[in-house]
Amino acid sequence: MPVAEYNVLVEEPVAASVALRSDGRPVPPRKMPARDVLARISTKDLCRTTRQLATLLRAGMPVVPALSALVEQLQATGTPRGDARPSSADAHCWLGVFHLGLQTSPLAEVMAQVRDDVNAGSTLSGALAMYPDVFSSVFINMVAAGQASGALEDVLLRLAEMLEKRVRLAGKIQSVIAYPLMMAVVAVGVVVFLLSFVVPSITRIFLEMNRQLPWPTSLLISICSFMKTYWLLFPAAIVAAFFAAAAWLKTKEGRITWDRSKLKLPLFGKLLLKLEIARLARTLGVLLASGIPILQALEIVNGVVQNRFIADALNSVRDWVGKGDNIAEAIKRTSLFPPIVVHIIATGQVSGSIEEGLMNIADMYDDEVELTSRTLTSLLEPAILLFMGAVIGFIVLAVLLPIFDINQVI
Repeated sequence: MPVAEYNVLVEEPVAASVALRSDGRPVPPRKMPARDVLARISTKDLCRTTRQLATLLRAGMPVVPALSALVEQLQATGTPRGDARPSSADAHCWLGVFHLGLQTSPLAEVMAQVRDDVNAGSTLSGALAMYPDVFSSVFINMVAAGQASGALEDVLLRLAEMLEKRVRLAGKIQSVIAYPLMMAVVAVGVVVFLLSFVVPSITRIFLEMNRQLPWPTSLLISICSFMKTYWLLFPAAIVAAFFAAAAWLKTKEGRITWDRSKLKLPLFGKLLLKLEIARLARTLGVLLASGIPILQALEIVNGVVQNRFIADALNSVRDWVGKGDNIAEAIKRTSLFPPIVVHIIATGQVSGSIEEGLMNIADMYDDEVELTSRTLTSLLEPAILLFMGAVIGFIVLAVLLPIFDINQVI
């Protein structure tokens, strides 16, 4: 698509339709059942269900039968529950599930209601929009675009691939940071245990001797005494700081300031920026490939970005594109994104393959996020070990110095 044509893309936005009452008023969104508050629907489950629905539609099944088959599959893979019994309300779901002691998953109940809404005349996107806590605006708008273009199964496959890569990247990051986090928790626990139980019983002997103690021992005794006397201050300070920070982050200025400061952190700032760029580029690329106009796609992506400072920059990009700028120049004006991102997008505009360029950016930064995470882990592990060794070494030194002095006197 030429640059000029891309800049004047003013198609009517593809809106996710919603279910309507008989009088034309929209039906309010539904909430998850109260008993399912703790049984959250994971991105992994949503990804699997999306791919299965796409496969059923690609096989030629109409939407309602495909949803029915999907509900049956979800019910057959419910969670174990020993006291499960079929109720009258669940009689239509008697598929050998309840007598096996399986509890219907929350997603099965949601998809069953979606099926009923579609069967009653709602569009699939409208039925999904009834559950904004389950299906994001990206998901709903892409389904609406797929329905409008007649390529719903292709759009669902793109959605499944996007969710799969998001789950895979999140899993890699979690596995990388799990070990250093566990080491940090153990280190703090060991130090607190030594200062609370072991050291006081030993230093009490030195205090009873009425001798002048070395400064490391005196400092250690002061720390132990402070912890013993004012130990309630620690949890109180943590709770107060938590609520103060939460209240500050709820304000727009506080959230933007915090998110901006995170991007300036040494080592971690670049990692967070790469992670946001990867999520942003992949989502925007999938939206554009699904036929959603650029302005609406930028608005939808704004809700996906977790960093509000970057989200504000995207708002500016959307405004500039709406006034006639091309997207590459608008992104460059934010001075937030690396030059390579701008050049890849500009090249994609000229060649008419901006979606492919965005997906390439996402793949590139996914790899960089994984590599950076592993590098940070390799740096954090020895740093935590050195810190733990230094603290424990100081404690041991503070305990042994008086003993050496006593031995020299004897």
